[in-house]
Amino acid sequence: MPRILVCEDEDTIRDFVIINLERAGNTALGVKSGEEALEIFDEEDFDVALLDVMLPGIDGFELCKRLRQKDASLGIIMLTAKTQEIDKVNGLMIGADDYVTKPFSPSELNARIDALCRRLKRVESAKTEKVKDKIQSGPFVLDTKSRNLYKDGCQIELTHVEYEIMEMFIKNSNAALKRSHILKSIWGEDYVGDEKIVDVNIRRIRMKIEDDPSEPTFIQTMWGFGYKWLNFSRYIDD
Repeated sequence: MPRILVCEDEDTIRDFVIINLERAGNTALGVKSGEEALEIFDEEDFDVALLDVMLPGIDGFELCKRLRQKDASLGIIMLTAKTQEIDKVNGLMIGADDYVTKPFSPSELNARIDALCRRLKRVESAKTEKVKDKIQSGPFVLDTKSRNLYKDGCQIELTHVEYEIMEMFIKNSNAALKRSHILKSIWGEDYVGDEKIVDVNIRRIRMKIEDDPSEPTFIQTMWGFGYKWLNFSRYIDD
């Protein structure tokens, strides 16, 4: 079962989350601040981190960035206020995998964690599969063995979710992919969150790969449908 770090400054919420996580069979450790989270993270291993946005000192956004720098494979879920739509977008833009709005039910939180952990396991399994190591698409090279993306020879830093989206795009070049299909393929059939998470991740990817994200060349929006990767792909023979 996953080890989960819970960073929440409100004692009642933190205790409520930990109790329900442990009832579901997880191992959970709670901290009150971002500073405490960083300290304990350097001492222990975690699979998932639940981060409240509004923290004293280092806030949830800054904590998310620092944890992502320390561990690219860590699953990160932001806990946001129901009315703060911008918090959801900001969290995803800086590297969070998902968000849960307060108030939330234990069953919803556990479902989100389960879906994220399955995705992380799928990523690890993919690393051991015997596949073609490299796929080229225009100026991009996708290295499926190291799970890295390069543009004109320079590596582009991606989260594991961003990598999976890019792999889907490049392996399905010139195919129109429905937003719902991307959601189910990357986040899983039983994902209970908002489809907007796809759009936010696409926006974040565009900021990393496009020369002008406001006028994207590679990822085309299919209005009312989804997205299309506009480039020819081919395998590279080493």
